[in-house]
Amino acid sequence: MLEEVRHCPAPAKLNLFLHVTGRRRDGYHLLETVFELIDLADTMHFQRLADGRIERERPLPGVPEAADLCVRAARLLAAESGCGLGVRISLDKRLPMGGGLGGGSSDAATTLLALNRLWGLDWPPRRLAALALRLGADVPFFVFGRSAYATGIGERLRPLPLPPRFYVVVAPRAVVPTAGVFAAPELTRNTKPLKIYGLSRGRQVFRGRNDLQSVVLARQPKVAAALDALRQAAIDVGCDPGAVGREARMTGSGACVFLPLDHEAQAHRVRDRLSGRLDASVAVARSLSTHPLREWAFGGVQAAARAAGS
Repeated sequence: MLEEVRHCPAPAKLNLFLHVTGRRRDGYHLLETVFELIDLADTMHFQRLADGRIERERPLPGVPEAADLCVRAARLLAAESGCGLGVRISLDKRLPMGGGLGGGSSDAATTLLALNRLWGLDWPPRRLAALALRLGADVPFFVFGRSAYATGIGERLRPLPLPPRFYVVVAPRAVVPTAGVFAAPELTRNTKPLKIYGLSRGRQVFRGRNDLQSVVLARQPKVAAALDALRQAAIDVGCDPGAVGREARMTGSGACVFLPLDHEAQAHRVRDRLSGRLDASVAVARSLSTHPLREWAFGGVQAAARAAGS
């Protein structure tokens, strides 16, 4: 059994569009979105403890240990699996908090994926994803670990192969409280779901939008300025930030905004154009077809399943 696993990535996600299609009686909003993983990531390290203690090595500023999603994920997995082992968790935080990139959810999912191996549990993906939903609506996507078309509250996931792309991602120095955005009285909650054909062929053009974007732009001037600057930088280098499937827009409930591009050189030109213009960080990211830990986390389970079916 492994003693520790280090340098585990917790990648960010982008919502290529995000529709709010309704609201459940329990208050959760019904969504329609396409998730895509990108190679911006937090990095995590896990040391197995024999005495059952679950602890984090360094505090996360502003987040008590009891509220830390990584600690909660580990404790939940230990309780549901009956595992008597523990873990010391170390997190190198790079993704902005409150940025709409799914950083906390991704950290929780990476914790589940890593402990599935570190504790020798060999849970299959479906079982781990069901547990992940108890931690948050985005966590199952990161366990699923592939680009996906999502409905429900974001937990109903359908694989959606996408062509490789590059993204310019701008992170304004603003924190957007998700609950406040979803509670906004002006939020549209009845968007008609898209009809997407050819999901398995990667040919689709998304004519969607982010229903949360107008709410955030009206309340967060730094986010509005970042999106305006990103659009102008794209125009300056000869790109159309309003073309269908190529729109510059906000991800999740913000604050980060992004621009999809086909070529890395284009992305770097846009990033360079933005340099020094904003109180924000700007990065070029590459899309990921699968979560870097997916095959490793479920390798033994999948091998057994293949053998049983042979």
